[in-house]
Amino acid sequence: MPPHSYDLTIPDLSTKRAVVTGASDGIGLRIATRLAGAGAEVIMPVRNSAKGEAAVAAIRDRHPRAVLTLETLDLSSLVSVAEFGERLCAEGKPIHFLINNAGVMTPPTRQTTADGFELQFGTNHLGHFALTARLMPLLRAGRARVTSQTSVTARSGSINWDDLNWERTYAGMAAYRQSKIALGLFGLELGRRSAASGWGITSVLSHPGVAPTSLLAARREVGRANDTGSVRMIRWLSARGLLVGTVDSASLPALMAATSTSDGEFFGPRWPGSAGGPPGQAGLWKPLRDNGAARRMWTVSEELTEVTVP
Repeated sequence: MPPHSYDLTIPDLSTKRAVVTGASDGIGLRIATRLAGAGAEVIMPVRNSAKGEAAVAAIRDRHPRAVLTLETLDLSSLVSVAEFGERLCAEGKPIHFLINNAGVMTPPTRQTTADGFELQFGTNHLGHFALTARLMPLLRAGRARVTSQTSVTARSGSINWDDLNWERTYAGMAAYRQSKIALGLFGLELGRRSAASGWGITSVLSHPGVAPTSLLAARREVGRANDTGSVRMIRWLSARGLLVGTVDSASLPALMAATSTSDGEFFGPRWPGSAGGPPGQAGLWKPLRDNGAARRMWTVSEELTEVTVP
C-alpha cells in the first residue's frame, strides 16, 4: 500500500460557488481541483496570472467540465482586496464556500505589504480578514462555510501585541506563527459573531500539518534564493510516508472542514504530532482558546485595515 493512501469523499456541490485563495499551486490548487470535480463553480483569485492560467489548465485536464473563474487578487494589498470584493459584490452571486488558504512563510528579512504591515501578518491574516469582510454580503446570502487555514506553528506562542508589525525586532518564524494564530482567532470569532447575530455563516478552522509545499522552498519574491534545509527534509520524509503528509493529504483537512456537516470547529491530520495522517476533528490549541484575544484581534484588525464587518 502506498503511503498516504487515504482520501475523502466530497459531496455533490453542483449549484455551489467557492472562493479559494492561493489556488494557483500546492494545497490551494488541490482544494480547488477537488471542489471543481465535485461540481462547484470555483473562483480562483491569484496574484500571478501565468501561474493561475496554468492551474486552470491543470484542473481542466482532470475535469474538462470544471466551471472556473480566474481573478486577480493580491492579499498583501488592501486596495487589491477591495477591488476584488467590489467585482464579486457587483455580480451579486452568493458564495457558499470561502477557503482562506493563501499564505507566505518566513522571509529571511523583514518585508512589508503595500500598506506597510509586516508581510506575513499583513498577508496571512489582515488580507484574509479584509477579504472576508468585503465578501460578507455574498457569504451571508450563501449561508457560507468559511474555512481559515492555520498552521501547526500555532500550537504554541502568542500575539506580539506590543509590536504586531515586528518593527523593533524581526523573527521570521515568530512572525509567521503570530499571523496564523491571528487568523485562527479571527475564524473562531467570526463563528461566534455569526451565531450571535444570525448571519448564517459557519466559520471553521483547518491546518494542513506538514507537507512539501512551496512555502519553505526557494522564492525570490520573499528574498529566499534557495530551498531551506527544512523543506528538503520534509520532501524526503514525505516521499517515504514518514511523519509528514503529502500535498494531496495536506489538502484534506480544509476540504473536510469546508464540506463536512459535523459540528466540529477545527480539522487537521490525525497522526501523533499533527504533521500528517488522515483528516479529522482536532482539539483547539491553547493560543486559539483565548476568546478575549480573539475579540481584541477582531477590533485591531478592523482598525488596521479600516474595514468594518457589516
